[in-house]
Amino acid sequence: MGRIELHDVIRVATGIGEFDRVLGGGVVPGSLVLVGGDPGIGKSTLMLQVMSLLASSGHKALYVSGEESIQQIKLRSKRLSISDEDLLVASEINLGAISSMAEEMRPTAMVVDSVQTVSAPEVASAPGSVTQVREAAMHLMFLAKRTGSTMFLVGHVTKEGAIAGPRLLEHMVDTVLYFESSGNGSLRILRAVKNRFGSTNEIGVFEMKDSGLAEVPNPSSVFLPERTDPVPGSVVTASIEGSRPILLEIQSLVSKSGLGTSRRAVLGVDPNRVSLLVAVMEKNLGLELTGDDIFVNVAGGVKIDEPAVDLGILSAILSSFWDTPVRSGTVVSGEVGLTGEVRAVSRAEQRVGEAEKLGFKRCVLPRGNATHMQRPGTMELIGVDSVSEAVESLF
Repeated sequence: MGRIELHDVIRVATGIGEFDRVLGGGVVPGSLVLVGGDPGIGKSTLMLQVMSLLASSGHKALYVSGEESIQQIKLRSKRLSISDEDLLVASEINLGAISSMAEEMRPTAMVVDSVQTVSAPEVASAPGSVTQVREAAMHLMFLAKRTGSTMFLVGHVTKEGAIAGPRLLEHMVDTVLYFESSGNGSLRILRAVKNRFGSTNEIGVFEMKDSGLAEVPNPSSVFLPERTDPVPGSVVTASIEGSRPILLEIQSLVSKSGLGTSRRAVLGVDPNRVSLLVAVMEKNLGLELTGDDIFVNVAGGVKIDEPAVDLGILSAILSSFWDTPVRSGTVVSGEVGLTGEVRAVSRAEQRVGEAEKLGFKRCVLPRGNATHMQRPGTMELIGVDSVSEAVESLF
């Protein structure tokens, strides 16, 4: 067996910072990336913008569409104000023809939109079938490794939200990206659910405009509304998504149930976590919430999956139950344990720094974080050890 020489792989920046962030710092030569999302979410728009920027920066970029003619792609490029002088475009569904183009041109990156339209003539089944999709993905994977081109496959999704075709498709590729709507109209979130060359915790935030997708470098300013006077049931909490802190608004509504059984409706956070926090409040604060309907929502349609927002959820429910707003200019962060203790959270300085940047004056957080924080600033840090202490500081 011969020795394998290791060389530093230089990632290629696409020019779209949010896209590069999700990929782990740029595209990796020879990698296979699957991009999925609902119809009309902006997958083709994003990939056309990425290919155009790569082409304009001197890289050879090839965009292959099986769903649009060259004229239709040109019309879309014109609407998006994309210069098509350096971008190579083809309308093709034959797998052999696509391979020949890639072998001849050796592009830095190429897009196949979509993988469900590609067919191999030697395979006796219709395009989009499980056999055809598997064959196309396998062939394109070997093509990417052989030529060193970064291959982007655009994939349709089913009603359940999974990428159509065999689940094997997600196992074969190096990276799986999901493009989803945040529920806030024009906002789009790009999320990595698999990445062999980077973290799967990063998200990219975009805004759909008439001229295409625009980056949102500061998501906190978008997810937080124009805040005036504090209102009951609304609390701002600090979350970490990948390497960036994001401030989000937790909303809650608590009302007497007119039915025999109280309802629990939760959007954006784990419903089981909310049930746990309700039980903690009943046990440690002496509240009776059994006969109340409780609704919890993360404004902007964002999904949060970290325990550091526990204190924010608990505070929002309490604020609505008592019909009393949290003190103005306050942001909260902390994990709540079953015995009512408030546990320390990771990267507290980043959370506090983001809140201070957006004009917040007070931060209620675990005492362990407040004690060891080494950063100067005007933010008032209020360390708490328990839920009862947090309540005294918030209301």
